[in-house]
Amino acid sequence: MLEGRSYRAELSVAQSLLADGWAGISRVVWNTALEQRRCYRQRGSFIGFAAQCAELTAAKREFDWLRGPQSQVLQQVLRDLDIACARHGPARVRWRAKAGRNHWRPSFRFPQGGNPLRKLNRHWSAVYLPKLGWVRFRRSRPVDGDIRSVTLRRDGPRWRVSFLVETGEVPPRVSLEKGRVGIDRGVVHAVATSDGQFFDRAFLSLGERRRLLRLERRRSRCQPRSRRRNACTAKINVIRRRERDRRHDFHARTAAEVTRGMALVVLEDLKVSPMTSSAAGTVAEPGRHVAAKAGLNRSIRDKGWHGLGLAISSRARRAGCELRSVNPAYTSQTCPHCRTVDANSRKSQAVFLCTSCGHRENADTVGAKNTLAAGLGGYRAWRPRGCPVDEAPTSVNLQGINAPSIRGGILGPQQPGEEVKASSGWRRRPRPSGGSGRA
Repeated sequence: MLEGRSYRAELSVAQSLLADGWAGISRVVWNTALEQRRCYRQRGSFIGFAAQCAELTAAKREFDWLRGPQSQVLQQVLRDLDIACARHGPARVRWRAKAGRNHWRPSFRFPQGGNPLRKLNRHWSAVYLPKLGWVRFRRSRPVDGDIRSVTLRRDGPRWRVSFLVETGEVPPRVSLEKGRVGIDRGVVHAVATSDGQFFDRAFLSLGERRRLLRLERRRSRCQPRSRRRNACTAKINVIRRRERDRRHDFHARTAAEVTRGMALVVLEDLKVSPMTSSAAGTVAEPGRHVAAKAGLNRSIRDKGWHGLGLAISSRARRAGCELRSVNPAYTSQTCPHCRTVDANSRKSQAVFLCTSCGHRENADTVGAKNTLAAGLGGYRAWRPRGCPVDEAPTSVNLQGINAPSIRGGILGPQQPGEEVKASSGWRRRPRPSGGSGRA
């Protein structure tokens, strides 16, 4: 199984200057190759990875500065560009800019793998990188497995080294006897599950938020490209980096919790980028409720919906559970008890009260239940012979959606001691005559 390992690197002054230069050359090669692909596309022709590698080799004879980085580093840049263009098209691939909204963090990769490691002491190790020498890094966890590639990435004033390793482990087989869970992402609670759990945390303290607001106001009064403005930006970046690290840690811990012991995890297929676009509109057609939409966009980006989805996807692959994405339409307006769809049932952000049957529950939990129900279509779970029917439904027929189940199932609104009747969709199949052991 391929897994990633990321560590804090400690480069010397000479290594840091050399790495900065290599990252800048990688950025120039990316932008030049992307411009070339777009020009070829406009003429109705095509240029691929092999042809661009040949032109890069020829360009090294003319420009000495292209000979600085290791050859496979620049070839990997062209390989990454080829994959991005094949996936999105040259017109939709972004430039690598030094600054601005689409700021690119300097990085480059050694794809050959097999780099030797050396343990220095209890907490520090070193990895040998061609033309850079031995690079020290803080060994916060063991580097288990064979190294396939090494990536250096600058994170503010520091550098990080990442290893792609082959652990040799086989992903665990998905057991359909386990539970299944639906996940709803929100702005009040970052994660709400179909079994009634909520996960959330604040990524900045009250004092940090106040300091961040003061620094942003001070920066707005500074002259552009002045030393005072650069100093304010550096202090803001420290707080933002701290916030980002805490968000990343929260995503990893939450993903490990919601996938533990599960066979199926269902997420809403949310298009986060269009959802967080501005509603200002144009001069001819101005938008409505622009301030409210801007606040919603900030809340969505603060919770990190996209990063949470990536963390759950990565953890599900390691845990051996299946991950499904479903259409999020009407998941928060559908009653999980009677299946009535009514926007008026959503009384507030947290309260769901069905206008038809009077079912009352947390609105985020209702959305998670409907998400799970939508992802159960075509998912058949086999049971051992004689096993009682106490698991979530295996079809989109939601008549038994409130039946009790195991940890990953759905907890219904029934009162303690009240027995839930099994519907026709829950009736156990007749025992096969051949004695296959399945019911």
